[in-house]
Amino acid sequence: MKKTRQKRLLMIVFTFISSYLTTFITLPYSYWKEFAALPVRYIVMDITINLLFCIIVLELSLWIDKRLNKKIPWTVKPLKRLFTQTFFQILGVLFLIICLTCIYFLFVNPQNTHQPHVSLRQGLYTLISIIVWALMISAFNTGDYLLTNWKTATKKAADFEIKAAQNKQLAAETELLALKLQLDPHFVFNNLSVLSELILKDQQLGYEYTENFAKVYRYLLINSKKQLISLREELKFLNAYLFLINNRMGGGSIFRINIDESKLDRLIPPVTLQLFIENAIKYNRTEEENPLVVDIYSNDYDELVVSNTLLPLIKKPHSTGLGLKNIADRYALLSNIKPTVEKTDKTFTIKVPLI
Repeated sequence: MKKTRQKRLLMIVFTFISSYLTTFITLPYSYWKEFAALPVRYIVMDITINLLFCIIVLELSLWIDKRLNKKIPWTVKPLKRLFTQTFFQILGVLFLIICLTCIYFLFVNPQNTHQPHVSLRQGLYTLISIIVWALMISAFNTGDYLLTNWKTATKKAADFEIKAAQNKQLAAETELLALKLQLDPHFVFNNLSVLSELILKDQQLGYEYTENFAKVYRYLLINSKKQLISLREELKFLNAYLFLINNRMGGGSIFRINIDESKLDRLIPPVTLQLFIENAIKYNRTEEENPLVVDIYSNDYDELVVSNTLLPLIKKPHSTGLGLKNIADRYALLSNIKPTVEKTDKTFTIKVPLI
């Protein structure tokens, strides 16, 4: 705001000085000799009227520019804008000259006394010079407008390139995270250990465990690079994943799923639910006497909610926050609605929008 006022003040000074320079060039020495001989009050009045005229011309030029920027932008029809702006600038200056001349002779100097003589040719030259510096004001203002727009467009382009680079990096990180989930050695080792035990104890259960283990990895291999997947497909994957967890951890956790049928065809980033389940299991105890309860449901605000009871571990594991951050970043690429986290003394809740 301060910078704008400074620019306007500088343009007023420029206009005021330019007006006298042009008249000094166009009018003869005899005129200025007569002007200098006038009473001081007439000279002060002439300077005041001229300053007022310069301010009005400047404001008129800025107003015309502002209006035409909305109606005929330079970037859309530059030639039409040039002719239109020139026409209105000349028309506006002529109107102001007529108005101020009438005011001067009607109220300031009605008898036309103490006024240096000016020939018709000299008056015409003066009029043309006034129109020229009025157009110069418009040109300076237009140049400033175009320069500002160019800087803004350049900044936006740079921001867009930075954002594109960030998105590319995020996509690479997401892909890397998905790859880590696929090849997590602890996950593989734990499930293979459980599988070997189940095969010895219950071959049918061992077979079912193998089938679900294969479903989980098949899902990860096929869908990990996708941006979105239907909630229906994600829940099929989740059922297989929960089968592994329930058989690996026993009765230490309870998973309750209540998704409205009408929401099943909505979309979410793949592996979202696995990350939430892993997050709940990683930071909470799973005891048969006091099981970890995880509720997965949809609400009336087109959100998928995952809420778990809080049973903090005695020795808290180190948290990088990458899992939840990854989900938040992925949603930032897809919509303006961000996931929300709500934590109380008893529950930890994550809500993500269904797309």
